[in-house]
Amino acid sequence: MVDDALVAGVEEAVRKAMAEEVMPRWRQLAAHEVVEKNGPHDLVTVADRQAEESLTRALTELLPGSVVVGEEAVAADPASYEALRGTDPVWIVDPVDGTRQFVRGESGFCTLVALAHHGELLASWTYAPVPDLMAVARLNGGATLNGEALFTGAPEPGAVLEVATSHPDFTTDDEKRALSVLWTEGVAPRPCGSAGLEYLKVARGEVDALAFSWENAWDHAAGLLLVAEAGGTSGTLLDKPFQLAGGNALPFTAARDAATARRILGLLQQGG
Repeated sequence: MVDDALVAGVEEAVRKAMAEEVMPRWRQLAAHEVVEKNGPHDLVTVADRQAEESLTRALTELLPGSVVVGEEAVAADPASYEALRGTDPVWIVDPVDGTRQFVRGESGFCTLVALAHHGELLASWTYAPVPDLMAVARLNGGATLNGEALFTGAPEPGAVLEVATSHPDFTTDDEKRALSVLWTEGVAPRPCGSAGLEYLKVARGEVDALAFSWENAWDHAAGLLLVAEAGGTSGTLLDKPFQLAGGNALPFTAARDAATARRILGLLQQGG
């Protein structure tokens, strides 16, 4: 299903949506083009919506019979998330991951696309336009960044682990308590920015692990495959694989190597 032509076609569609719908609005948004979805921290812009529409058209043309689960479409129709449980190939799309940063005129945002079938991730694309970084992963085919192979590597023995965690603006009191166990010797937690860019940092060996308390597939699908194909691993609170359709035991982690994942999951299990 995922051949070179499809990989190139998706990359072209992602770049086109970003160039036509997102970047012309970067640092140019009018007040009426930014809307709160579920509170002051959960924003959507005209760029998010237009880019998702562009990607939906392009991706379903590239793979006839496929469907799209996009962040903005699910916001409008939550039942559309159930396509992740169906039998059709599913494109999982976050048109602008890091919308708050985008609205503030910062560079920490990206577009995330993943392709899944029967709950298994087959390929993913992570595109950060400002530094022009395109990360691609294929199941059992490795991961690349701008065409160069990506490897997570492992932290140096005894090194303090840098862990990006769910941002406090998006966590409940219970979730904050569950993550608070990471504030311990040998671990340096910090709030995450764009989830997609944090996964990319793990894949590049720049961040040691992630610990997230929410499971929206569009935030995690692309990054989970990227980290796995770069040599990393992931696991949920019950030490089971992450399920795209939901119902995971949270929090969960993605990490540069198995030892780091076990360390983070062990701490999270103490707080669970």
